[in-house]
Amino acid sequence: MRPEGDAAAASAVAPVFAQSVVLWQRTHGRSELPWQNTRDPYRVWLSEVMLQQTQVSTVLGYFDRFVARFPDVGALAAASEDEVFGLWSGLGYYSRARNMHRCAQEVVARFGGMFPRRAQDLVTLPGIGRSTAAAIAAFCFGERVAILDGNVKRVLTRVLGFDADLSVAVNERTLWDAATQLLPPASQPEAIGRYTQGLMDLGATVCLPRKPACMLCPVNGICAARLEGTPEKYPVKTRKLKRSAQSLWLLQARDPAGRVWLEKRPARGIWAGLYCLPVFDSDAALIEALPERLRGSARDGSPFLHVLTHKDLHLHPVLVDGDAAAAMPGDGQWLAPDAWQGLGLPAPVRKLLSSA
Repeated sequence: MRPEGDAAAASAVAPVFAQSVVLWQRTHGRSELPWQNTRDPYRVWLSEVMLQQTQVSTVLGYFDRFVARFPDVGALAAASEDEVFGLWSGLGYYSRARNMHRCAQEVVARFGGMFPRRAQDLVTLPGIGRSTAAAIAAFCFGERVAILDGNVKRVLTRVLGFDADLSVAVNERTLWDAATQLLPPASQPEAIGRYTQGLMDLGATVCLPRKPACMLCPVNGICAARLEGTPEKYPVKTRKLKRSAQSLWLLQARDPAGRVWLEKRPARGIWAGLYCLPVFDSDAALIEALPERLRGSARDGSPFLHVLTHKDLHLHPVLVDGDAAAAMPGDGQWLAPDAWQGLGLPAPVRKLLSSA
């Protein structure tokens, strides 16, 4: 579909589309989640960050713990990075936690602890992209701005029959323009929050990637993809990131008191800023880094696979009987279970230590 066709299609269905989404959300959409039915930008922002590439069921417990420990943006800004990572541990994609912490600090420093009301200001904060900024501005301040996360892209491309390749930047900008045209009219500012939530709900519960429930969809009568009979071909995105693989050896040293040797990872690279077992590129490099008198105690643990979004990590733990008198590799420390359990650890390392 050509850009002018997208604009015409959006203009043609806009009034019916927006009204249908709003009415459907009121009776069939989600309303029980703890970050809904609030205009508190802190809670909305926190949920938006946590929900990026993460399912609602996983986020619920983390959200409650974060709000209990950090009830407002000032409390989060004042926390240490280690404390934030400790609460985040297991949720994955730790760059989100790092940016979230920085964002809280900038809200305090630049905006006096109050989230800005406009999407154009929100998007200048760390970790807040255009869609997240729009969600906060729409839900909390009623600004008429469009969101375009993964679920919403699927809904809109199907309704409009938008078959341009979204891996091309100009095509995504065209879809943004269409999303803006589909918003409720400016004369209905009270509708923007429910409309925005309705789009999210449709993508999450009805307009699914596979086997969408078209018969339950409130806009099935104007959906181009349903009329074509090919909803699953949308959205179109041809460029795919290539998967890679990497093998790493983990030094799992434990002293007679049951403490493990952990060090903090560098600020860049894999597991940046997290506490971790020392990581090596080969078994030989790990053995060479050990004090000579401990090398004889080194023995192979059970290797296992940890799957990241675009990389397979083949992890090889090497078990060593250490002691406080030995100079262990790296700038680390011996930590008892009651100490390391509260730290930010990579998920496979936490699993490894917990099963030992």
